[in-house]
Amino acid sequence: MTGEPRASFFSLTPDRVLDAVEVGGLRCTGRCLPLRAFENRVYEVELEDERRLVVKFYRPGRWSRETILDEHAFLADLAAAEVPAVAPLDLGTGSTLGEIEGILYAAFPKVRGRTLDELDAEGRRRIGRAIGRLHAVGASREAPHRPRLDVNRYIREPVDVVLAGKFIPEGLAPRYREVALRIADAVAAPLAAARVQRVHGDLHWGNILWASDGPILVDFDDCLVGPPVQDLWLLARGGSEDARKERLDLLEGYELFREFDRSTLSLCEALRAMRIVYMSGWIARRWDDPSFPQAFPMFRNHNYWNQEYEELLQIAETLA
Repeated sequence: MTGEPRASFFSLTPDRVLDAVEVGGLRCTGRCLPLRAFENRVYEVELEDERRLVVKFYRPGRWSRETILDEHAFLADLAAAEVPAVAPLDLGTGSTLGEIEGILYAAFPKVRGRTLDELDAEGRRRIGRAIGRLHAVGASREAPHRPRLDVNRYIREPVDVVLAGKFIPEGLAPRYREVALRIADAVAAPLAAARVQRVHGDLHWGNILWASDGPILVDFDDCLVGPPVQDLWLLARGGSEDARKERLDLLEGYELFREFDRSTLSLCEALRAMRIVYMSGWIARRWDDPSFPQAFPMFRNHNYWNQEYEELLQIAETLA
């Protein structure tokens, strides 16, 4: 992210946000509330007709216009199938994607719901049903511009980024690299062999809102092409008996709507390792954003990296 779009992204003001919303004829009351977000800039805006919108300004340089439109096409398909997910609105221009000063943006209706850290078995089955429907729609069309879940993007490239930035203590860096690449080598073939399709990609508990009539799936910013198991393991992490039982609850609901290749459950721990490495690479890439050092003050701390290394080592041993 360089040049004018970068400067504009870091200096968005309420007036510019409201101007972007009104470009297609929508009219705002002037109420504009920034919402907590790291990757993008997100605001809640009130319209004169009393609707509330969540307006997302995409970080310049991360996704192309075509990549974002693949996300929007997925959401439109889900809306058409009445899957509980939040699709972007037409901005009044005939498109769901606008641009201001080189920054792409979209507006979504605000939905009400609460996040939960855990549910009982029936709640997990309800979420499983929603994911099964999500994947049935996801398999119906390609997403040629979305990233694919593979070890290059999710392990090898992030490792190079954190090493180049000298974030890992010097004495630990070679061991961290070795265990991360060992996991990449172990999972590359089975991951490449798995059947892939459009999936949410980042379906953790914070991206599920619980409304009066059930779960709503939100924030498809990281949607990708990958195996369906990617949208299950984040809701039941780890290799414990409890985690396995929770995954079975999810699948009990899921398989009412769609078959699931249960052999891919063996990928869960490797996918967890990939996310650990990828997230550290993400923080390293964004370190020049003033909000990141404040949000992740331990990122250069030896304990942070030692704990991450130990966790990766435990996962690597299960894959041996």
